[in-house]
Amino acid sequence: MTTPTSTTELDDAYRLCRRRAARHGRTYYLATRLLPAPQRRAVHALYAFARTADDLVDTTGPTPTGDPAAELDRMEAQLLGRAEPTGPHRLVLLAAIDTITRYRIDADYFTAFLDSMRMDLPGSPLFCNRYPDMATLSRYMYGSAAVIGLQLLPVLGTVVPPAQAAGPAAALGEAFQLTNFLRDVAEDLDRDRVYLPADELAAFGVDEALLRRCRTTGRTDRRMRRALTHLIAVNRAGYRTADPGIDLLDPRVRPGIRTAARLYGEILDRIELSDYALFDRRVAVPKRRRAAVAIAEFAGGTAH
Repeated sequence: MTTPTSTTELDDAYRLCRRRAARHGRTYYLATRLLPAPQRRAVHALYAFARTADDLVDTTGPTPTGDPAAELDRMEAQLLGRAEPTGPHRLVLLAAIDTITRYRIDADYFTAFLDSMRMDLPGSPLFCNRYPDMATLSRYMYGSAAVIGLQLLPVLGTVVPPAQAAGPAAALGEAFQLTNFLRDVAEDLDRDRVYLPADELAAFGVDEALLRRCRTTGRTDRRMRRALTHLIAVNRAGYRTADPGIDLLDPRVRPGIRTAARLYGEILDRIELSDYALFDRRVAVPKRRRAAVAIAEFAGGTAH
């Protein structure tokens, strides 16, 4: 790994990562505020790296330093120590490298993550924007979400051997991701991506033509409501699988992770309360509710 040129530059790098986390990840950032300071800044660094790669994939047209595929390759080489961090992402990379080194995070998790980013990139040999079944989608989510949970384990700390907490950590990452896919189905469709398994949609009479009709009209067809009911149940099962793993974490970080899990789970509640109105709005947990849950978790209580 590359060593930053100065402590000041590294501090600047972490501050930049914190600002990116605050700007882009409302629920995520709120949950990190409940973490002890050293873990908090490490989580910001990992978030900022993932966000930077994700933004590259979503960029239309060339990036400042070339095409997105080439930039992902450069980021990977720099992150893994095969090249010196340079260019517009230097500070994010320095913070991520410092975090990886400090907490001895397995570099293979970052390779898997970047491969999933390549699956989102048109023209990449790995490109995939439709998923025939949950098994195929899970392979994508391993790199895009499960490894995020695995990256965080050494940062958060555990009260058991880390391998024992790995399964629930990966499950929580995937549960968060599936919630995003359900909430953002319309926005993803606008980008010519469908992250919901085609066979499970088809079981309820939903195909891509119906999805596009829902988007055009802004109305959720009854068949889509039934499919969403099923997929929300699948998603909640993922949260139940992950939940016992929170008690395997260092007690100091549990309130932050519980807050994130509860608030992401409440997105599913909001989808239901909206009568599955996902095609004319973006469902969100209100700011006041997010604050109430965070305060209650930190105090060891329960927000109702």
